[in-house]
Amino acid sequence: MTVHFIGAGPGAPDLITLRGRELIARSPVCLYAGSLVPKALLDYCPPSALIVDTAPLDLDAIVTVCVEATRENKDVARLHSGDVSVFSAMGEQLRRLDKAGVPTTVTPGVPAFAAAAAALKRELTLPGLAQSLVLTRTAGRASPMPERESLAAFAATGATLAIHLSIHALERVAAELISFYGRDCPAAIVARASWPDERIVRAPLGQIAAAMREAPVARTALILVGPALAAEDFRDSELYNADYVRRFRAGYGGGEGE
Repeated sequence: MTVHFIGAGPGAPDLITLRGRELIARSPVCLYAGSLVPKALLDYCPPSALIVDTAPLDLDAIVTVCVEATRENKDVARLHSGDVSVFSAMGEQLRRLDKAGVPTTVTPGVPAFAAAAAALKRELTLPGLAQSLVLTRTAGRASPMPERESLAAFAATGATLAIHLSIHALERVAAELISFYGRDCPAAIVARASWPDERIVRAPLGQIAAAMREAPVARTALILVGPALAAEDFRDSELYNADYVRRFRAGYGGGEGE
């Protein structure tokens, strides 16, 4: 039997992959992060499934439930919010389960930054402005940051930043980034992206903290910073330029591109 780690998406229950939904539907045991994963996803569970909210559990307890279920010949659907490849604490669970000889699979999910970009209706990488997206966070009680991964180091590149788990430090984040991006650089906060109570706040970087003071958000919010968030005068991509010769157009002679 297998423990299936599944990215449950950012919040909307229909933003889960078909594979993820099918794994939930055939797993007799489902573990989900109740503070982050919408309960509507649990409707996909078999009627008799054992459903466990992992929010109050520690790592040992979570692994124990998984190991005992597989020993009883039951598959486990382990749901994490967003995509399991970033900030999910999946790695430590995989390590424990591997040592216990428990088979696992991993199914990706829609990440929070993608849902936030969709809510903003923005492409985060625009020609001539930004061709890189940095997913990062600030230090917290549970996870310190390596010294080499400072906000300043990432900001120096001018890339679009998607800063997770840092809304509580918004004023400090904005103050640190202003010296790199300038006070007028576009910034946005997307709280609970794709949930019914989704909230979007847009403001220049120098005003974003003030814009949030009237109705602050304590958690489940993403900070985005970079010129791509509001640019309208960027140049078109060469990808669809009529004069750009590529593989699927007449005249292609090899080389890079489509």
